[in-house]
Amino acid sequence: MTTSLGTVGSLLVLLSAAAVAQTAYEPTWESLDGRPCPAWFDEAKLGIFIHWGVYSVPSWAPKGTYAEWYWSSMQDQNGPTWAFHTRTYGERTQYQDFAPMFRAELFDPAQWADLFARSGAKYVALTSKHHDGFCMWPSAESWNWNSVDVGPHRDLLGELTEAVRAKGLKMGFYYSLYEWFNPLYRADVTRYVDQHMLPQLKDAVQRYQPSIIFADGEWDQPSEAWRSTEFLAWLFNESPCKDDVVVNDRWGKECRAVHGGYYTSEYGGHGGEKAMGEWHKWEENRGIGASYGYNRNETDDDYVKPADLVRMLVSIVSAGGNLLLNVGPTADGRIPEIQQQRLIELGDWLAANGEAIYGSRPWAETPADGTLFYTCKGDTVYAITFAWPRQDLMLPEVVTTDDSKATLLGRDESLNWYDVDGKTRIRVPGLKPDELPCKHAWTFRVTKAKKVG
Repeated sequence: MTTSLGTVGSLLVLLSAAAVAQTAYEPTWESLDGRPCPAWFDEAKLGIFIHWGVYSVPSWAPKGTYAEWYWSSMQDQNGPTWAFHTRTYGERTQYQDFAPMFRAELFDPAQWADLFARSGAKYVALTSKHHDGFCMWPSAESWNWNSVDVGPHRDLLGELTEAVRAKGLKMGFYYSLYEWFNPLYRADVTRYVDQHMLPQLKDAVQRYQPSIIFADGEWDQPSEAWRSTEFLAWLFNESPCKDDVVVNDRWGKECRAVHGGYYTSEYGGHGGEKAMGEWHKWEENRGIGASYGYNRNETDDDYVKPADLVRMLVSIVSAGGNLLLNVGPTADGRIPEIQQQRLIELGDWLAANGEAIYGSRPWAETPADGTLFYTCKGDTVYAITFAWPRQDLMLPEVVTTDDSKATLLGRDESLNWYDVDGKTRIRVPGLKPDELPCKHAWTFRVTKAKKVG
């Protein structure tokens, strides 16, 4: 079986890139919204998000909240973060004092890239700059507030970009348009955008030629104030990654699920896949735990269990979405073992079932009991079940033809099937636990199939 995009998928990617390259885009939403999403993104299905920075030093938040918001949360001197901060570091310790402690001395980009490849992910996005303004590359606009001037004294974004691409994965970055406490932003948004944000963002694009830009922090201003259409027209027409780059919908407070590239949902906020009754490419992003940045306050109970991670991926892909799954490394540059374990187990499942995920399309809605999900490639249907059938697997949305064949991904033998009232039933073999091709969920493939109705 194959877990690559395949010949057909590769051809679609090339045709999509050619179509994108032939168009000149105007700095208007009407023009920019007409740009096709590069096909590689829909083919890939799974990406890795990384929230890592100065906030990884205190690495604390109340359960259920975001640890990367530590500096902002400190401002509430009646809140739990300030209480933790003063108790642990003393009230005279400023957030800026954490920057020299963010040393990343154990950061091994090749090891990270290998883990991401083992997870089955096809693309990676690192936080190049979060809302605290600290940059993970030598940004001239953030002098002495970046990972080369202080802390690690390394170009973290550059090193990881090189390692990830060496593994054959797509690489990009997250970028926050606004900064909580930047004096220029607080004094004059227009000057901040003109003298700080746009030069900084263009510098990162020209240096690293990202395949993904995940914008954020857009909610503070309309897209006109951020000059988003101007930047995106430059990105799609002139930048060194103009044909390959994928962008999201966070480019102004009016933009989500309206303007930009793919639509974003966050921590189960699915539904971003539809707008005005039409399907639109979308992506769910979330952490393995309840926080993006590493939170020492979380325990095993706060992390998604492996079976639930598989279910999450399958349910999202069967509805036409991608999953951008976040890891939160420690300040010294390690991905916590519990997060590594989750990624490896997800990768093990994809090794057996990736044919039903990569390059697939939705087939039919999930039955009400939530145990069966469908994807397809042309007239080949994949039925993914989370309950091993005792004898027969009934597929109420699948009609077989005389040329149809049924198989279980991960095993070679053909399976018997028959029709009951025009609906397909597959005779499931009796297998011992150690004979099953994977854990958590199993994929039955039916070729030359038709949809009911």
